[in-house]
Amino acid sequence: MNVVEQRLEIVVGPESHKKRLDEYLFGRFGGLSKMYLRGIVKDEKCEVNGRFENVGYRIKQNDFIEIELDLSRETAMRPQEMPLDIIYEDDDLIVVNKPAGMLVHPTNRDKSGTLLNALSFHLNREINGGESVRPGLIHRLDKQTSGLIVVSKTLKAHKKMMESFRRKFVEKRYVALVEGVIENDAGTIEAPIGRFGELKYWGVKEDGKPSETRYSVLKRNEGTTLLELEPVTGRTNQLRIHCEHIGHPIVGDVARGGREFERLCLHAYRLAFRHPRTMETVTFEAEPDCHFFETAG
Repeated sequence: MNVVEQRLEIVVGPESHKKRLDEYLFGRFGGLSKMYLRGIVKDEKCEVNGRFENVGYRIKQNDFIEIELDLSRETAMRPQEMPLDIIYEDDDLIVVNKPAGMLVHPTNRDKSGTLLNALSFHLNREINGGESVRPGLIHRLDKQTSGLIVVSKTLKAHKKMMESFRRKFVEKRYVALVEGVIENDAGTIEAPIGRFGELKYWGVKEDGKPSETRYSVLKRNEGTTLLELEPVTGRTNQLRIHCEHIGHPIVGDVARGGREFERLCLHAYRLAFRHPRTMETVTFEAEPDCHFFETAG
């Protein structure tokens, strides 16, 4: 396929004075991937006042930018109008209660209908020209898992939030309905998690990464148990894998031994973290929009 690059000319406005060059380009061309835009600068296809600058260059008001871009490239975050259950929003971040069945971000196979598509529309609906707001993923939820997820609205907030999550200044709690009756009121599951490459499957693996989940019983039914789960570590599919490992797979998780059900009975109901601007702890909670608590008894 022939690549058609257009040469664009931009005069930097006062609102972007002293921004990093890469941050400015991310906002100006929100439909193009960050990797692609950084590559454009690295490959010297972006000039500032006739000079090739690096991505960390601080632009100034009235700087003249000339850049060559292929605007036909597939966007990773094409705006798409969809309903959102917004729990909280300010200038730095947005907290959303994601429904079960929605992907968080586009993939090679699914390029629409995701949370990022919906957020790209919501955050830019009132922008007429100028810089777009690029939603920044900080953490993720499985497609079939519902619940709270926080997304940054600025590069500065994104960096601070990523650092906060990396240093574990965050609390995440889930509720899950699992198969069978668990006798202990509380406990800890410790089992290493890794990827079985030939099977393209994540599970408990001897040489996997150390993984820990805490649980406490909320309610015992005739054939199921309602649990509160706290992932101490954050491995791929950790909660589903650990519940399967102790012989109590999550209801609806057919691949790991759970019964067939209308959805995966796993919901991220509580999220607490340090706000990137005030550095004070903020806490959010959301009940699941389903009835799996009582239905699968």
